[in-house]
Amino acid sequence: MIKILCTVALSTASLYYAQSFPASAIPENLKKNADAVIRKDFTTVQINKIDDIKYQYYTVTTVLNKDGDSDAQVFIPYEKGNSISDVKVNIYDEAGKKIKSFSKSDFNDFANNNQGTFYSDNRVMVLPYMATQYPYTVEFSYQIGDENTVFLPDFTPFRSTKVSLEEAQMKIVNKSGIDLKTKIYPSPYNYTSVTESENAGEKNYTYKNVPAIDDVFLLPQPVKILPKVSFALTKFNLEGKQGSINNWGDFGSWYYNSILQPVSVSTPAIKAEVMSLDLKGATEEKVKKLYQHMQAKTRYIFVALGIGGWQPMLPDEVQKKGYGDCKGLTNYMKTLLDEAGIPSYYSVVNSGTSPVSFDKDFPKMGGNHVILMVPTEKGNIWLENTSQQVAFNHLSYNTTARNVLSIRKEGIELINTPDYTAEQSKEKQKLTIKINEDNSISGEGSFSYTGIQYDNNLALASMSSKERTEAVKNMLDVLHFEKIEMKNFLNDKDNAVAKYDLDFKANNYSKNAGNSIIFRAVPIFSNNVYKNEENRELPFELRQSFEDEYEVSFILPQQYKVEELPENIVLNSEFGTYKLSFVKNGESLKVTRSIRINKGIYPKEKYNDYINFRKKTINIDNSKVLISKI
Repeated sequence: MIKILCTVALSTASLYYAQSFPASAIPENLKKNADAVIRKDFTTVQINKIDDIKYQYYTVTTVLNKDGDSDAQVFIPYEKGNSISDVKVNIYDEAGKKIKSFSKSDFNDFANNNQGTFYSDNRVMVLPYMATQYPYTVEFSYQIGDENTVFLPDFTPFRSTKVSLEEAQMKIVNKSGIDLKTKIYPSPYNYTSVTESENAGEKNYTYKNVPAIDDVFLLPQPVKILPKVSFALTKFNLEGKQGSINNWGDFGSWYYNSILQPVSVSTPAIKAEVMSLDLKGATEEKVKKLYQHMQAKTRYIFVALGIGGWQPMLPDEVQKKGYGDCKGLTNYMKTLLDEAGIPSYYSVVNSGTSPVSFDKDFPKMGGNHVILMVPTEKGNIWLENTSQQVAFNHLSYNTTARNVLSIRKEGIELINTPDYTAEQSKEKQKLTIKINEDNSISGEGSFSYTGIQYDNNLALASMSSKERTEAVKNMLDVLHFEKIEMKNFLNDKDNAVAKYDLDFKANNYSKNAGNSIIFRAVPIFSNNVYKNEENRELPFELRQSFEDEYEVSFILPQQYKVEELPENIVLNSEFGTYKLSFVKNGESLKVTRSIRINKGIYPKEKYNDYINFRKKTINIDNSKVLISKI
């Protein structure tokens, strides 16, 4: 059967390569907003046995300009043991004339290591081709065989903005006798749809004429806009470990017994390590002490070894070497808790800036990160084990507001991670600012950040004092600093709060008007540019809820008084609220400002309403105070 597949594949490839792809043949609607156009994207998946699967890929991509180069890169990711054959690449000019051909021998072969990767079985073949003219077209095909049948890829038109599609097809040929589950997820915004057909046991799925998604402001990620088709075999193989996935229960039992149990092994040294900490108090206090101990002695290094890169390192390896990836560090932390008699659950998550959850009704292998969940009477404790700086029981925005696969002996339980409210994701500024007659200001202030805003400032924890000052200077660049010093930085790892103090002097803050001085009511504010769109085509996403609270005390120059103040104001909208108020007190002026933003995906019809709301907040931030000489 394998030989028959190869013969058919070769014949099909020969047919494809007889075609021509002039750029002039691309429909105009597919050029709009596009840096690259996928002319053809044909994938055939033949499942022969539980441990034998063959993929045939054929793509034709026309690159319209330099920004589209990355969308036509020619590379083949693989693992040791995969068989790669029939590699062909042709390059065509704008008119569709072939200008270059390549074969497998022209590729370079590298370890497929991201930054920070230490050990990996992943490799990648890359064709070192650099374009010299635009547009150009890349025609690329190859076949690859694999014994792992648990990772059937989703079928979606494309995965990034600025790319359009003429035609894509996925064909599934299932000769294994194993049930294949499929599920179509339509586009929630009717952006495009997939055509499904079946003929003689072959399933075919097709997309045609899908325009590019423009990379506009506040665009939801393409995964939330486009349709997809998911596939999963009810029986599968992963590096010789065979299992079933009829439901989350039996898949979870396989995961627990085949992936985790073989490496859930403690040692006398680990037992002694836990004993030496003399854990006392409530469960939360014990978990915190163990977690912060683990953070202090380990560091993150990616390790993609062991059962397809899914099995963790042994706990004693992490203990001895002091490093591991998310799997190894989480497994080590779980073992420490086991020795302390505290149950915890290894949890697989889809990590990313825009939340993606697992489908409770369609179990399949997935996820790209691992965290640990510790149940207590007061609620679940969540541990991110890859960071030496992150606070106890705090998850970043990359893992909040979605579900995880919590692995248990009896199966998988889908559990939701925390979702920080605006009030929990707060920035607090308390500034004291002296207005000087030379138009400069001298100021000092305290800043604190929680929730999502804690995440945004956590990078400061790894910087030197000089680097922190420079980072804050760049962050607050609406002021023209003459000098600035950040001090007393604190990463409160018990309460997930980042704090620091600031001393500064800034020039050109105010303007003279005769015997009066005019200055901005809010010293530090967002200087984003918000533009209306008359023909918004897609919804917009406010990815995080947050709240900012500013309290500014202005000290006036001697012999000056407040002459004119803006009115107190409150703005309310479905997107959030904004408040600005003023209180005079002798030679000082207190300004209180707050803004709250509510996350969500909002319909395109409301985009300009949001933009106008933010324009108003910036205009009010720029309200002017007039003080005059007495």
